[in-house]
Amino acid sequence: MTQYEAVIGLEVHVQLKTKTKLFTRVPYHYGEAPNTLLNEVVLGLPGTLPVLNKGAILKAVAAGHVFGCKIAHQCKWDRKNYFYPDAPKNYQISQLDQPLCAGGQVEIELVGPARNIQGEHRKVALNRIHLEEDVGKLTHGANETCIDFNRAGTPLIEIVSEPDMHSPEEAFAYLKSLEMHLRYIGASDCDMEKGQMRCDANVSIRPVGSTQLGTKVELKNLNSISGVCSGIRYEIQRQIEVLESNGHIEQETRRWDAEKQVSTSMRSKEDAHDYRYFTDPDLFPITLSDEVIQAQRDQLPELPFAKQERYQQELKLPYTLTSVLCPDCFLSNFFDQTHALYPKNPLAIANWIANDLLREMAGKPWSELKITPPMLAELVQLIDGQVLSKQNAKDVFVEMIQSGLSAKQIVQDKGLEMKVDIEALKAVCQEVINAFPQPVAEYRSGKEKAINVLKGQIMKRTQGKAPIDLINQLLIECLNNN
Repeated sequence: MTQYEAVIGLEVHVQLKTKTKLFTRVPYHYGEAPNTLLNEVVLGLPGTLPVLNKGAILKAVAAGHVFGCKIAHQCKWDRKNYFYPDAPKNYQISQLDQPLCAGGQVEIELVGPARNIQGEHRKVALNRIHLEEDVGKLTHGANETCIDFNRAGTPLIEIVSEPDMHSPEEAFAYLKSLEMHLRYIGASDCDMEKGQMRCDANVSIRPVGSTQLGTKVELKNLNSISGVCSGIRYEIQRQIEVLESNGHIEQETRRWDAEKQVSTSMRSKEDAHDYRYFTDPDLFPITLSDEVIQAQRDQLPELPFAKQERYQQELKLPYTLTSVLCPDCFLSNFFDQTHALYPKNPLAIANWIANDLLREMAGKPWSELKITPPMLAELVQLIDGQVLSKQNAKDVFVEMIQSGLSAKQIVQDKGLEMKVDIEALKAVCQEVINAFPQPVAEYRSGKEKAINVLKGQIMKRTQGKAPIDLINQLLIECLNNN
């Protein structure tokens, strides 16, 4: 039986995060009442003229820099002509042969063999990134189709990869990397549920060792990253079965049915000449100076994979923490600001953010967060200075989340400041040893974990006001002396 290799290319449409649409001042907000964000330009009424949104151009240039594209100093607009109910003008303004961004690559991380092991990194080649306007949204019912033109005219970048991926797992990593980087620079929120990122997959197969591309099939209606992977996986297997049964793969567009987990044929695949492109007569070409292009590069933040390497190399943070902090721009910035205020213990700060902060804020927007970097820095400093025990710090942190009060204020109000009397603490250790002979015997017989029972009882008796390191030291001394 012939062994086959999949060849995958993705076309990803990303809605840019701008206040207004691409060629008019009409705003766009997700969730507004249908057909309320319209005007004459969006509907393409006679006598209207488009006016370009500069912010969309700059965000597209920034995206091009992130992925190492060559930014064009001049490019033009083209009309892509087709009739479809969601296109109010019966054409779409796009870019055919002069894209804003050419070439480039997207760094991806393939999942490691275990969650705490860093995966392999590789780069997927890009063909181009071009700008275009979005169309409306169709909602299909049993006997009718409703059209909402609110989305029509919003600015998109279409990110077109080369056929440079070979598995659903690589496609998954590619989409996650796009999402992460574009959120980092504020270009888009990339929420697939809101249609802010949409993907079409071009899939073909060929015998292993062959360099000739097979007949590609385009998959549409891929509404989630997991859906992209499922659709690609199904399509690879379908094409193998067609070839193994001496069939012929047709170049076509297929719709993915997420509920049934199958793809069905939509239409034969169009080529560029089917759209009858021509240069848009109402729009001047885009002209960008070196200064404008460089300014967008200079404004880029430290990107996630570079930040992850810095955390691991300079701060000695483990991958288990960096893999949580770095993909989220808010979390990594929160860490950087806290660490700048208290640089002595980056590991503790990272643990508080990646574990406690995320747990307490699960399901809540960051806008509701009441803890600030200075507040977290103060909390870690109180623990390191043995003013607050690690046990009580957990409760203090929860109250900080709920009340917005500082750690120092909560410690003072509740009398949680650690006050250590060495002799008194030794007496408590001896009291616990006398009261719990079984774990004492287990510890002395070589079961070292049994000491945790004794430490827990001491912390209970001291109400968490004694440092755990000191408890451990004095308890072992008492056990050995006896």
